[in-house]
Amino acid sequence: MFHLKNIAFFAYLIMVIIMINDISELYGRHINENLVDASLLNNSIVHKYVPIKVNSNTIYCKRCGQKTPVNRCKLPNNNYYCPVCINLDRVTKSIPLVYIDEPNDFKIKQPVLTWQGQLTTEQEKCSKDIIDVFNNNKTHLLWAVTGAGKTEMLFKGIAQALVDSKRVCIASPRVDVCVELYPRIKEAFANTSMVLLHGRNPQPYQYSQLTICTTHQLLRFYHAFDALIIDEVDSFPFVNNNGLHFAVDNATKEKSAKLFLTATPTNQMTKKIKTNKLSASYLPIRFHRHLLPEITLKYTKKWRENLKKHKLPKILLHKIEEKIKTNQRFLLFVPRIADLKPISDILAERFDESKWETVFSSDDKRMEKVSDMRENRKLFLITTTILERGVTFPGIDVIVFGAEDEVFTTSSLVQIAGRVGRKLDRPTGEVLFLAEENTLTIKSAINQIRYMNKKAKKLNG
Repeated sequence: MFHLKNIAFFAYLIMVIIMINDISELYGRHINENLVDASLLNNSIVHKYVPIKVNSNTIYCKRCGQKTPVNRCKLPNNNYYCPVCINLDRVTKSIPLVYIDEPNDFKIKQPVLTWQGQLTTEQEKCSKDIIDVFNNNKTHLLWAVTGAGKTEMLFKGIAQALVDSKRVCIASPRVDVCVELYPRIKEAFANTSMVLLHGRNPQPYQYSQLTICTTHQLLRFYHAFDALIIDEVDSFPFVNNNGLHFAVDNATKEKSAKLFLTATPTNQMTKKIKTNKLSASYLPIRFHRHLLPEITLKYTKKWRENLKKHKLPKILLHKIEEKIKTNQRFLLFVPRIADLKPISDILAERFDESKWETVFSSDDKRMEKVSDMRENRKLFLITTTILERGVTFPGIDVIVFGAEDEVFTTSSLVQIAGRVGRKLDRPTGEVLFLAEENTLTIKSAINQIRYMNKKAKKLNG
């Protein structure tokens, strides 16, 4: 039986099996030899390599850099495959990967930067740091609070790289971030060839000077990029994923720039900064110079037990009723996918259910639902942490129900709070956490936002 949830997979599968007959599609990409038209394979600029190395107890995949026990990946006829990156199409010991060295074959059309906005003094300083990073092939962290205008700070650095005929990539672990970034980058660089790549996008690949993609898509590239920007570098699934960190190194040239962006760096990153192993630019204030909305914590005892009895806390029901009456848009974050339907069902008994949707990472209609929220067709979304970062809905509030749950890390709680007050026309808003207890994670999130605001006050004088 064919199910709708498989549409994205089959669309992707069809895209993969289309034979490559344009030589530019091999520039800086390693592709299964069987997917390349035979007429291209005899070209002297085409290189090949065997992607699987077999050791005594493990195999090593040169595409994703991961090892797998031989007994988990053996095929007939003494052949082996990599199960780690099989979602990007299967690589085996018997079929080479082919590629062409990146030629930077681009036609530069003026003006390169078509963005007409202005940066603040603090943003301009970070922008100059970024230009220096790209010019001198450095590795650097841009640490800026949520809503500081990180994307706009990139523009001048990217523009300089494009003028210099460099190939540039902006990657993020989250599909939603890529989808939101693409039109903004497209508008800012309207005369530059550009492609958006992620697993839910049926658009075929095209050789482009500027690539926006998920970090998983980096596994398809091989020494392609002169400058690579990783947005939301601390978020799942990139953080602590050795395969994706390998992909970053494998997708960039030996001499290249790497720029990491985040509002919530990991402890490992901050240690590197303190020991001068990683340079950083820091911006503790939003572009509109208003402080970050701070967290209000309210207690909701035994909420999960009550949810099993088809009950929600009165404070949550009253808060939702208040926002519906005032037409105040918001996001309601819950810990688990399993919490979405029972909460939605209870709300449907009290309120007009056309006002909201539930959304989670593997939701087939996720893009559509996020678009409905962005276009004001929905008043609120009930969501998991999938929308904790990288998406902007102007003028919203947030409620985190069950904030004590271990699924909410300090960084995710700070990022969720950072959805509020991002625009100049409403730089404030409500950030409400409902929890059974004040956990160390919640305390850390509260303290981190207060610390950022303390730094911002100093900048504001």
